[in-house]
Amino acid sequence: MKTLTRTVLFLLLIFTACRQEVNRFAYVKGKSIYGPDGNELHLTGVNLGNWLLPEGYMFKLSQCSSPRKIDQAIRELIGNSATTAFWDDYLEHYITEPDIQWLAESGANIIRLPFDYRMLTHDDFLGRDLQGYTYLDRAIDWCGKYDIYVLLDMHAAPGGQTGDNIDDSDGYPWLMVDEGMQQEVCDLWQDIARRYATNPTVIGYNLLNEPIPHYFAGDSLKPYLEPLYQRITSAIREVDPNHIVFLGGAVWETDFSVFHEPFDSNLAYTFHKYWMPPEQNQIQEYVDFRDKYNVPILMGESGENDDAWVQAFRELLDENKIHWTFWPYKKMDNTRGPMNFPKPEGYDHFVAYAESDRQSFGQIRLLKDSLPGIQPEAIKSVLNQFVENSKFENCFPNPGYCAALGFK
Repeated sequence: MKTLTRTVLFLLLIFTACRQEVNRFAYVKGKSIYGPDGNELHLTGVNLGNWLLPEGYMFKLSQCSSPRKIDQAIRELIGNSATTAFWDDYLEHYITEPDIQWLAESGANIIRLPFDYRMLTHDDFLGRDLQGYTYLDRAIDWCGKYDIYVLLDMHAAPGGQTGDNIDDSDGYPWLMVDEGMQQEVCDLWQDIARRYATNPTVIGYNLLNEPIPHYFAGDSLKPYLEPLYQRITSAIREVDPNHIVFLGGAVWETDFSVFHEPFDSNLAYTFHKYWMPPEQNQIQEYVDFRDKYNVPILMGESGENDDAWVQAFRELLDENKIHWTFWPYKKMDNTRGPMNFPKPEGYDHFVAYAESDRQSFGQIRLLKDSLPGIQPEAIKSVLNQFVENSKFENCFPNPGYCAALGFK
């Protein structure tokens, strides 16, 4: 009898240990996401956009829209060494621990962290081979310190999932049809998952940002998306059985018609919505999808609108118990986000050069002779001031936008 009792106790201890291990992580159950303590979560936060994947429009650029185009314009103006020094300074200071602390104290419980796959590989990222896990690790550590979840978002994937400036690709979503690139994205996500498999601050993996935009949204590409998601998820599950996998729809992450019955027990689905009436009929298809398949949904990106619109849409999401991360957290000289910072004096000279026609070396020389304020030392000073202004201590909240999000 004593032997039997000891055996039962031993088995109970093993069972308890296994339960504790599982409960270290947030997890999906039905339509909800639960924390390790078993309490239901309502995820509310922002995207740390423009940090680990610079976007032209947040640099006040339109034609010079992708990371490599921005980088090229800067290199033409100040040279390679100075450009590399600028990007190092930018990556070091654009997002820092005080930013995360402020978000936590404001009431956010999640940040979506967009990144360019190139920073984790030997591909060119901002003009060099960076190997940037340092920045992901740092952000995750800060979020762990302040009890904020991190959703890792591959904003630019090998081969390109959008074929636009967002993924800095070659003008077509080659990832959908290129076997080599598909294997690379699977291998890379497996490496990421292996690295963070035991980290409970990471809530999960947003596999691809805004795949197959409307330019390429014919039926010829859409059928490739869900099988690719299945393939990536299988690679992740070989090393990480615990984290939630987040799947975004096609057509800028709006189209859920590409999905069938969930193929994994720990999936959530994400949609993006911009510039539409903040009304129930605009989100009903996602609510219906949630109800049909009994899965959670996250509104992964919205915003870029006035305070009244943001408040109306945020309240609509809350009424429907939809998780949300608004885009973005911080921008220069713009009130359409929680945090703002001033534009440097003389910055418009840089914009004028970067937006000009620079297709030939002759045109580059002509611009340098004719445009004011673009001498190397002047541009270095402007870019250094950009970084200085973007530091948390020099930023200032937009009160109306923060109130619209329900932030303190």
